[in-house]
Amino acid sequence: QVQLVESGGGVVQPGGSLRLSCTVSGFTLRYYAIAWFRQAPGKEREGVSCISSGDGVPNYTDSVKGRFTISKDDAKNTVYLQMNNLKAEDTAVYYCANGRNTLCNGNYFPPPHRMDYWGKGTLVTVSS
Repeated sequence: QVQLVESGGGVVQPGGSLRLSCTVSGFTLRYYAIAWFRQAPGKEREGVSCISSGDGVPNYTDSVKGRFTISKDDAKNTVYLQMNNLKAEDTAVYYCANGRNTLCNGNYFPPPHRMDYWGKGTLVTVSS
């Protein structure tokens, strides 16, 4: 059974940091691309970061470059999203998803419909 479970969300002040985790089961992590998406109320789901299968090359949307870092530990079946210098506009539910045969590299970020399985999300609230 394929499952992805996000954790680590919470309430932080602007400028603060959080580390999200996506623990997966039911598939071999190193053979799948993993992407983080977020969705704020009234807005479309948007890609945040992804990491490729195999070599694990990261990619980021422009709005989080320099602030967020994606990484993974295949042995722990876990993907992380380290979020630093958080801003109010980062407030959203954050989801992780896997993608079979989904490209994720420095020149391509997959849209939501290219992902296969999704977690239920974890809420990040950035507020004073």
